[in-house]
Amino acid sequence: MIKWIISDMDGTLLVEPNKLPDDFDEIMDLLKQHNIMFSPASGRQYQALVSQFPKYKDDLLFISENGTYVCQHDKEIFSATLPDTAVQKIIAETAKLPKVEIVLSGKKGGYIISKNKEFHDELNLYYTQYKILHDFSEVDDEIIKISLCDCFNRDSLNNVYKKFLPLADEMQVVLSSDIWVDIIPLGINKGVAIQKLQKKLNIKPEECVAFGDYLNDYEMMQSVYYSYAMENAIPELKKVARYIAPPNYKNGVVKTIRQLLAQQESNHLLNIK
Repeated sequence: MIKWIISDMDGTLLVEPNKLPDDFDEIMDLLKQHNIMFSPASGRQYQALVSQFPKYKDDLLFISENGTYVCQHDKEIFSATLPDTAVQKIIAETAKLPKVEIVLSGKKGGYIISKNKEFHDELNLYYTQYKILHDFSEVDDEIIKISLCDCFNRDSLNNVYKKFLPLADEMQVVLSSDIWVDIIPLGINKGVAIQKLQKKLNIKPEECVAFGDYLNDYEMMQSVYYSYAMENAIPELKKVARYIAPPNYKNGVVKTIRQLLAQQESNHLLNIK
């Protein structure tokens, strides 16, 4: 019996940048009828996720910032923060990388110092609440994630990820796309967040479904039984996922949910008989 469905956003649930499937409202109604909880699990900031689901901000359990900040009913359930020494080290190391931009993600919002328009255009896809500062010393917030953007070369694997891997014993370095690299506290990711919530909510892995497409979904695939990599997912994720869903641009998440609900209903009727 499925009790919880979790989905990544970009390249997974969203059929195009910032666009939910046209029949998402219908799916949410069906999930409510079956008493199934739905959660977006994303590298996006909490405020951006809430703005994406205005109708359901009081219904959903939000797993934001790659698992470092989890909220429901606009209240924090748990979080993980980066120590100030790590924050300062990342800022200093990023300054050595030409054309790589940086975003500090805090509980109150995001913080940048760059005024580059191309970077802002990319940032606006994922952040709805951020401030442009003169210097990062002005930040008065708990930092839960730092995102590095290679929007100029679009090769974050070689330009950013590989250069920060030597710091992997101090912080977690996550390749989130060909543009973004996220740096988060050690010992936390989407999968760990899901496991904490499974324990808190008394939900078993075999009662959970998850959808993803990139490396920041890797641990999430291992935290549920019904693990779906999208057809457009990277090969590394498909290897660890139990199933493959149609691509995001063909409404793969919603189509698969419909199939699972139909199968669950059919099994229920068989059990009654």
